[in-house]
Formats: sequence, C-alpha cells, structure tokens
Amino acid sequence: MARRCQVTGRSPGTGRNVSHSHVRTPRRFGVNVQDRRYWAPSLGRHVRLRLSAKGIKVVDRDGIDAVVARLRAAGEKV
Repeated sequence: MARRCQVTGRSPGTGRNVSHSHVRTPRRFGVNVQDRRYWAPSLGRHVRLRLSAKGIKVVDRDGIDAVVARLRAAGEKV
C-alpha cells in the first residue's frame, strides 16, 4: 500500500542527496504515516485510517465525524 494520508493526500516527495563532493543521487522524502483507530459515534463503530501527522491534527481540530463525512463524499472507503 502506498504511503499516502487519507485526509490530507500527502505522499512521498522526491529530491536529491548532495554529497561533500557534490555528487547528486536520487532520494525519497517519506511521509510520517500512521495507522490510527477512532470511534465514530455517527457510524456506531471504530474507523481505521492511515494518517500523516498533519492529518491527525486535522481530525483533532474538525472531529472524526466531519472527517469521515468528507472522505465518504469524496468516494473513499471508510
């Protein structure tokens, strides 16, 4: 499964390592994605989401019910 946040859509970025001799090699900047489980009162069950650190803050700010409603409106399986 791709390392992508379900709420914010963040995915790995790309860039280059630059050594002391200035040789450039490709690299990936990973996303801090974590599996989180929330109780959704509107659904009456737990919901498991893959969230970045920013996505966790969004859920804390807006509430899990609002986030789940947004994901369902976007057509994502929750």
